[in-house]
Amino acid sequence: MAAGSVEAGAGAGASDRELVAARELDAPRDLVWTAWSEPTHVARWWGPRGFTNTVEHMDVRPGGAWRFVMHGPDGTDFRNEMRYVEVVSPERIVMDHVSGPNFRMTVTFAERGGRTTVTVRMTFESAAERDRAVEQFHADVGLRENLDKLGEYLGATTAARPPEEMVVTRVLDAPRPVVFEAWARPEHLARWWGPRGFTLSSCSIDFRPGGAYRMVMRGPDGADYPFHGVYREIVPPARIVFSAVIGPGPGNAVRTVVTFEEEGWKTRLTVRQTVPAMEGAARGQRQGWTESLERLADDLAALG
Repeated sequence: MAAGSVEAGAGAGASDRELVAARELDAPRDLVWTAWSEPTHVARWWGPRGFTNTVEHMDVRPGGAWRFVMHGPDGTDFRNEMRYVEVVSPERIVMDHVSGPNFRMTVTFAERGGRTTVTVRMTFESAAERDRAVEQFHADVGLRENLDKLGEYLGATTAARPPEEMVVTRVLDAPRPVVFEAWARPEHLARWWGPRGFTLSSCSIDFRPGGAYRMVMRGPDGADYPFHGVYREIVPPARIVFSAVIGPGPGNAVRTVVTFEEEGWKTRLTVRQTVPAMEGAARGQRQGWTESLERLADDLAALG
């Protein structure tokens, strides 16, 4: 599943202030990125062996904070806080550990023919600080075990995830900027999002790359279906990419790519979405999106 090593010292490809580790993972880059950027996934693999996590807050954008508690095998809690400096999906994450010991962590994701090489570089304020982190906190062992656990987690996740992708296309009788706008504002989404008979009872979106959203669909029987995610890419009026967490457990985060293509005065809208691992979820996935796009077409027609 994974192979790699932890390096320390200039002679091993790292400066005397750094620890560096790399792993080649048998998983596509988008999935590896999701494992680093979605709290439901990070909580399941982060930390050395024997540790578990409680993620209290995770805002994956420059200036955003990640606060979590690592629970040690002996019951000791270790509070941590990271501050995101740079986020370039799905290529690079830079974050500062500000709760001691202080260091900058730079993570890069390189695609290798369906596999992904993850490189983690921890840069401390001085060589003495790096040595103290190794001696007192076993940072070198923790870094190695952290990537080992990531590889093991992704192995379980990819095994559970069907490889197929769901694709739905519809030509809408409206110009591309108008169709794009229907995806960009909560008041527009509330008019058409969801299958027939469903309403969008709650819709909060931060429509920008790195922005989060939370929605609740309400079914005809009154049951609520909450979901949330992050906008990964927004290119007006051509493309939107976002993640969605639709249920607990590994394999239940999906990636959706929406493209908008001009066809004269009309717009060809295509939705591509990975198939979730939740049992039975794929059965209604295509029908749900088909009916949602039918409602979008009705809404655009009503707007004239």
